[in-house]
Amino acid sequence: PGARGRRAEMTLAPLLAASPAIQLHTATALAAFALGLVQLAGPKGRAAHRVLGWIWVGLMAVVAVTAFFIHELRVWGDRSPIHPLAVLVLVSLPLAVVAARRHDVQRHRRVMLGRFLGALLIAGAFTLGPGRLMHAVVFG
Repeated sequence: PGARGRRAEMTLAPLLAASPAIQLHTATALAAFALGLVQLAGPKGRAAHRVLGWIWVGLMAVVAVTAFFIHELRVWGDRSPIHPLAVLVLVSLPLAVVAARRHDVQRHRRVMLGRFLGALLIAGAFTLGPGRLMHAVVFG
């Protein structure tokens, strides 16, 4: 049967065959995405929000650092648009934490929401494009 008659099936095989950096990057990005949804939907300013927030910041730091070890998409030499985004994440996370500690809720919210939308949702959506590893995982 041709490709038309086949159903796309999710498979972890491409991810399991990928480098440890890609595996760790993917796992922490998915965890940060799920935890980010919990943080966005849940009550703010309570102890649970702060504890989960620190976990989210740690996850996002790992996502950003592991991005520097991923070179499959080469746009500028061995670099890609994900690398400047990783720098942005690493610089802005401490700024968002400082904003929260100073009770600058609007700045904290703006930076954290920006990282969630830009670094997880939008950048994550690009990983689903044809020829990308996550496309192979999700669509077979």
